Amino acid sequence: MKLDIQPKYYQAKVTCHCGNTFTTGSTKPEIRVEICSKCHPFYTGTQKATRADGRIEKFNKKYGIKNA
Repeated sequence: MKLDIQPKYYQAKVTCHCGNTFTTGSTKPEIRVEICSKCHPFYTGTQKATRADGRIEKFNKKYGIKNA
């Protein structure tokens, strides 16, 4: 087997655009990300639920169905 072919493994410091930092294992000593679990809309609860109202209205308009 060849020696020293594996990359070095670091305890990487991850820095988010929002200012949050945490550590993880990586082959790079420092990682910068744009979005993390502290600022992601899905995890913070600010994500809006999408609805199918537009499709229903389009169907009703196409077939001339009036809303009750």
